Amino acid sequence: MALAATTPASHGDGHIDAPELRVFVMALFFIFGGITSLNDVIIPKLKELFTLNYTQAMLVQTAFFAAYAIIGIPGAALVKRVGYMRGAAIGLAIMMAGCLLFIPASGNATFALFLLALFVLASGVTVVQVVANPLISLLGPAKTAPSRLTFAQAFNSLGTTIFPYVGAIVMLGTLAHEHAADLSGAALDAYRVAATQAVVHSYLALAAALAVVAAVVWANRNRLKGEHHEQSAVLKSFDLLGRPRFGLGALCIFVYVGAEVAIGSLIVNYMRQPHVLGLSEVSAGALIPLYWGGALIGRFAGSLVLRLVDPAKVLAFNALGAITLIVLTTQSGGHVAAASLLAIGLMNSIMFPTIFTLASDGLGERAADGSGVLCVAIVGGAVIPPLTGTVADLTGSLQFALAVPALCYAVIAGYGWFLRARRG
Repeated sequence: MALAATTPASHGDGHIDAPELRVFVMALFFIFGGITSLNDVIIPKLKELFTLNYTQAMLVQTAFFAAYAIIGIPGAALVKRVGYMRGAAIGLAIMMAGCLLFIPASGNATFALFLLALFVLASGVTVVQVVANPLISLLGPAKTAPSRLTFAQAFNSLGTTIFPYVGAIVMLGTLAHEHAADLSGAALDAYRVAATQAVVHSYLALAAALAVVAAVVWANRNRLKGEHHEQSAVLKSFDLLGRPRFGLGALCIFVYVGAEVAIGSLIVNYMRQPHVLGLSEVSAGALIPLYWGGALIGRFAGSLVLRLVDPAKVLAFNALGAITLIVLTTQSGGHVAAASLLAIGLMNSIMFPTIFTLASDGLGERAADGSGVLCVAIVGGAVIPPLTGTVADLTGSLQFALAVPALCYAVIAGYGWFLRARRG
């Protein structure tokens, strides 16, 4: 299957007019968003299977998001060498390999092998994300880049809304009548192997879908003409951090992803608390899509708002809104506490695309370099969640642990205010 064989028009301001490529990029956002959100389902599953504490369970996010730190810059170098379309195809193939690694991980029922599979999967996601973010910015005028990237991120949120809903049914509902804590020896080993089969089946289905998408992308590898990348040493990309707008933006990507992932990872256990909703694991897992669904709604609405309101002001407003909701959920109980936590997804909606475009403004031919560095900053998803889990373990309180993401949002609010002041 190939896209229509027309040549994208390149304009004087550097943007490329190729509407059909926007559809392709939005499909990429849908795929890697959905796969990333499945971690929220896997965490409570593996926590129960391997009797882990919160700190250990959050290693799922560490294994996944560490790939951004390790692969981000090499991924940018790869994209600069082979181009956006070939880079996307390679990234999708790596994602498929990561999904297939769940087979030996399940066969051995070993936590470390699950972490390895997640790392490989995330390595492919990193390469695809290095492609997707700057490419969607190039496919239209620079002045509407924040709106366009926010709209594309809405498809990311569509994936994060759909995938956890299906994953919760398939993964968390398996063998729900048994619990690892009640078993030992051979019975425990057999239970772990049987329970992890549900995880394997989910990722095998993803591998098959990724193979089809990778084949389509590869068939269109020569579709994008006229792309230009500054060829420079890999580590030279980090000199961009010396620019205040970009350096502070990278910090905000770090804390934003960390906060978003930490909250998403705690949803199931948070909702199971007696003073909140006291739900079963399966019922609590079914609420995860509401968190990501808030981001979906907010991104579609935000793509319009960002055309009318200074993006820096919108960023500061949403970050302050997230802090307010954290305070509300920690100081209440029942449905108010549950709704307040889930509503943080709505506040998250425009943050990543807005931070990304504000930080990348003016990079020109160094867009791939900047995207690589910003993808490295996504490693916040490997750092902030375990830190949040450690606070929960030390204090015995998930409410108190939410102070960690609250501090992250405070940093983001400051960045939005900083750029608002510079513009004003």
